[in-house]
Amino acid sequence: MSTETIRLDHIAIAGQTLAEATDWTESRLGVALQPGGAHDFFGTHNELLGLADGLYLEVIAIDPSALPPERTRWFDLDRFQGPPRLTNWICQVEDLDAVLGVLPQAGVPVSLSRGDLRWRMAVPKDGILPYDNCFPALIEWQSPVHPSALLTSQGCRLSRLIVSHPQVERLEGELAPYLDRSVIAFEKGTAGLHADIETPTGTRRL
Repeated sequence: MSTETIRLDHIAIAGQTLAEATDWTESRLGVALQPGGAHDFFGTHNELLGLADGLYLEVIAIDPSALPPERTRWFDLDRFQGPPRLTNWICQVEDLDAVLGVLPQAGVPVSLSRGDLRWRMAVPKDGILPYDNCFPALIEWQSPVHPSALLTSQGCRLSRLIVSHPQVERLEGELAPYLDRSVIAFEKGTAGLHADIETPTGTRRL
């Protein structure tokens, strides 16, 4: 992967509480999530589901027991309302600074950690990614082991991620020179994301 190539790393489902978002996800996929942990910098916590092909699913919410962060939270969680839903796609890069040189709209780099995991991530100062959060978040892992390798397989695979937006041609055009589109489709429509996930009991859409 070149320094200016981005490829899907994981997808994120947000909720007003972690318990609500976890229940919503488990009921739709028919499999159990695994405990994740806390992100002290942003005051959030998560649970995880390993997917095939080195991908994973993250369920994330504001941690009510955490100290309020000094800046706006990532994934636009400060403004999140309503039922749980798929809100973000996160793409891995080898050199975050190089990619931000061509895609500066992704945000500014922030160094983060959770347990033994270390990574840098581009986060807009207001927490809101371009195109109504349909632009991918960019991540550069600095740990020797990717999180997907630490998760137990539940027999799930992401078959397609659909990125929908009224200005999808413009969004797709900005990403086209760099994006590995293996499982990603762009469609014109209401801003949002949909994921088709193959599970042991059939394909489910989130």
